[in-house]
Amino acid sequence: MIYRSFQGLNLSCLGMGAMRLPKTGEGEKIDEAKAREIIEYAYEQGINYFDTAYRYHGGESETFVGRVLQQYPRESFYLATKFPGHMMECRDGHLGFTSLLASHPPVASPADVFEKQLEKCAVDYFDFYLLHNLCETAYDFYTDEQAGVVEYLVDQKKKGRIRHLGFSAHGRSDTIDSFLNHYHCFEFVQIQLNYLDWTLQNAGRKYELITKHGLPVVVMEPCRGGRLAFLNDDLTAMLKKARPHDSVASWAFRFLQSLPNVQVVLSGMTTMDQLKENIETFSKNDPVKGDEKELLDRVVKALVDMVPCTLCRYCCEGCPKELDIPHLITLYNELKFGNPQYSLNETLRTMQEPARPSACIGCGACAKVCPQSIAIPAVLRDFAGMLKS
Repeated sequence: MIYRSFQGLNLSCLGMGAMRLPKTGEGEKIDEAKAREIIEYAYEQGINYFDTAYRYHGGESETFVGRVLQQYPRESFYLATKFPGHMMECRDGHLGFTSLLASHPPVASPADVFEKQLEKCAVDYFDFYLLHNLCETAYDFYTDEQAGVVEYLVDQKKKGRIRHLGFSAHGRSDTIDSFLNHYHCFEFVQIQLNYLDWTLQNAGRKYELITKHGLPVVVMEPCRGGRLAFLNDDLTAMLKKARPHDSVASWAFRFLQSLPNVQVVLSGMTTMDQLKENIETFSKNDPVKGDEKELLDRVVKALVDMVPCTLCRYCCEGCPKELDIPHLITLYNELKFGNPQYSLNETLRTMQEPARPSACIGCGACAKVCPQSIAIPAVLRDFAGMLKS
């Protein structure tokens, strides 16, 4: 098992994510026998970073993971969980869940959530604690002084009940940058990162930004929910020709091994076969390089016909509507790839009409200065049509 150093700790580079534990087939109900076997095997094989969250598996993930890990010495594993602020609101200084978590017990303060999580996980402290999903819709809540979430968590860290404080993010790079400039108490950032989203969701820019802030990156969705583990026959054959004995999924993990600021790669392993295969991949440091990176670029181009925006922002300088055109093209590429994910829906929901693609008047000033010769007005017109359908 590869380990990477973090503030004196040796963290397994492969972490166990507890969002996709095996289920019985009834909603989010965990198949406890199979899930226990997976977690115990992961621990026995050297995985020491376990990641869960308040809402995973309908709220049962924390309880189950805590119960399984309780059999081991507390100092032998690192437990991470998250504060569900992306699904909360603050009214008159009192916290409450939005309709997305309406079925959960009511809360009135950050302490109500945090104390319950300690109880559910059966621990006295969390090794790693995160704000869950910093994004455009959650930004105001997390920075609301009346809500006092960050202030409360910093206090818990001073008391030793949180060892390391961070946040996960699906938001834009400028949202992450603004948050890190607003607060200086965070020690790591967890983002969706894989060789497809490196370009598709500007994850490369997020990685570089977080690195510039001097913080390590924890990776979620390394295989994009399994999409990069099951490619079509042609792409699978392309990768197999280059490395006949390697799985398709191993390419996604080896891409992440090539990024020096990646601390932990979280994988939500549902089966024992997935777990064993991933442990084998992380038994040695074998990053993609040279021609292999070019091969992955070919895979990405085959997966989605992306508008080749390089984020130079020349197009923004003469836009009479002051549109953030590179950001709109990023969203357009993501929407073209498939059904919008939760994070994309959240971003679109926060956009006011003057910032939407429908605000483009088609003057063509942007296209005239685009180094990539992108027909930007046509792209924005198509994007606006997609949002209406």
